[in-house]
Amino acid sequence: MVDKKLKQRRRAVKTRAKIKQLGVPRLSVGRTLKHLYAQIIIAGPKGDQVLASASTLEKSLKSSGAVARNVKSATILGEAIAQRALAAGVKHVAFDRSGFKYHGCVKALAEAARAGGLPF
Repeated sequence: MVDKKLKQRRRAVKTRAKIKQLGVPRLSVGRTLKHLYAQIIIAGPKGDQVLASASTLEKSLKSSGAVARNVKSATILGEAIAQRALAAGVKHVAFDRSGFKYHGCVKALAEAARAGGLPF
């Protein structure tokens, strides 16, 4: 019997393989029971390199209201990662949801990043 984590991992691997073929940086979303994480990652010849990152653990985001894993925090995190990506010179990304379903926090983060000026 195939468990939930294995199914999620398979979806993530397939998505990342497709993104690697596109050759664009990816906006990777991480999720735990308490926090959310977002990274802009570009694949290079020596391995992947993180260009920008944000999480609900950062003090600057906690002061603006991102304190837990909820839709409000995801919206704040999406806006923050969009600003940081644009500051790093990233103009276009591919969305890597890491095998998570596109709803709730993941959807809120993606929509906020798009609203922040990061097209994907």
